[in-house]
Amino acid sequence: MNNTKKKNLMQKMKRYWPFYIMMLPGLIYLFVNNYIPMTGLILAFEKYQVAAGIYKSPKCGLDNFKFLFQTKDAWIITRNTLLYNIVFILLGNFLAIVVANFLNEVKREVTKKVYQTVILLPYIVSIVVVAFLANAFLAGDTGFINNHILIPLGLQPVQFYRETKYWPFILTFVSLWKSVGYSCIIYLASIAGIDPGLYEAAALDGATRWQRFVQITMPCLKATIITLFILAIGKIFYSDFGLFYQVPMQSGSLFPVTQTIDTYVFYGLTKNNNIGMSAAAGFYQSLVGFVLVLLSNLLVRKASEENAMF
Repeated sequence: MNNTKKKNLMQKMKRYWPFYIMMLPGLIYLFVNNYIPMTGLILAFEKYQVAAGIYKSPKCGLDNFKFLFQTKDAWIITRNTLLYNIVFILLGNFLAIVVANFLNEVKREVTKKVYQTVILLPYIVSIVVVAFLANAFLAGDTGFINNHILIPLGLQPVQFYRETKYWPFILTFVSLWKSVGYSCIIYLASIAGIDPGLYEAAALDGATRWQRFVQITMPCLKATIITLFILAIGKIFYSDFGLFYQVPMQSGSLFPVTQTIDTYVFYGLTKNNNIGMSAAAGFYQSLVGFVLVLLSNLLVRKASEENAMF
């Protein structure tokens, strides 16, 4: 029996060896860039010393994790990271679906132009938007909003970089502006794969655009939405570092609404040179993300087994 299995295995190896060779560069890349660096996780349990190196630095158990979560900012950075990501995921996917459906509804020639604009414009203009936000757009004395909108209307200028109440909306707007164009590509590809006959039959039966969207498009997008949702859940404890670091201009008065785990770790690393705490935070984020992906997939499997990722 064992000889038969070995013979079948050898036959399969001979048959598929070109595919294994094609896989080899990707496997090597994955091993070098994703698995070898995992040995650095030991830093999360050490009081790192440059002279001693990674493997000879004194061990400190869970002290790095205690330092991270016993500070007065632990609740603030965790709350901000979670809530912002929840809003980004929900609004981002909703707007991406709406934009993708719009692009699918318009005529083909218009679609090409609008498609290119929607995809490229956010990435190009987001750089300009960030530059304005960071340098002139929201500045108290020279900002565009104060000098060209509020003051001409007889309103009092707003010190955006001193008042926290505006920033949840500003950060949400910038994030959506930057990401919706790219996200809608995936949904647009899924919508393009839906049988046009379904829409034609529904139109003949008198279905409105909204009814066709709800009864045909959304059910057909179910698998795509679930997959993207599970993948997004895995990074819910991570934040867009560029967004939360560059846009608020590192203003200390805004930390209660702009400080996240990633920016907090960066400040700790650059100011205190605490490599162990940074490694502990990264390990914690990865572990929580892994658990959330498993739980999300488990819930999806119970509700709809065919749509689960694994």
